[in-house]
Amino acid sequence: MSGVDIIGALLLADTAVTDFVPPSMIKAGRLPDGVSSRSLVVRSISLVERVTLKREALVRVRERVSVTIRAANYDDQKALTKLVRDACAGRTGTIANFDAVSVIAAGTGPDVNGPADTFEKAQDFMVGFNEPV
Repeated sequence: MSGVDIIGALLLADTAVTDFVPPSMIKAGRLPDGVSSRSLVVRSISLVERVTLKREALVRVRERVSVTIRAANYDDQKALTKLVRDACAGRTGTIANFDAVSVIAAGTGPDVNGPADTFEKAQDFMVGFNEPV
């Protein structure tokens, strides 16, 4: 779940995102039912560790992470999707205490109806990072 931590840290560090979505509404895992304000939910979709034949101190991990964007209207959903992509895609370095991080955009999901008459869309990322064995 470290990719979730990395994406969460990038979102919380981006003032364009936090000006649009209160930091308290950027969550890992899920939101309570009935939340109709602007919000972001960061979830792990899949995780693959590089398999090595000999013991090394670090293993390279690739994790697909999805950010579900929830907004009260379609225009806010579109604007927030762009802000999320801009905040995360193309980032590298040490992020959230993980080394050799790389984040690339990995697709955008369809527009869907969310709870409490909201508008939702998912933006996915592939997050690579080194993790101790």
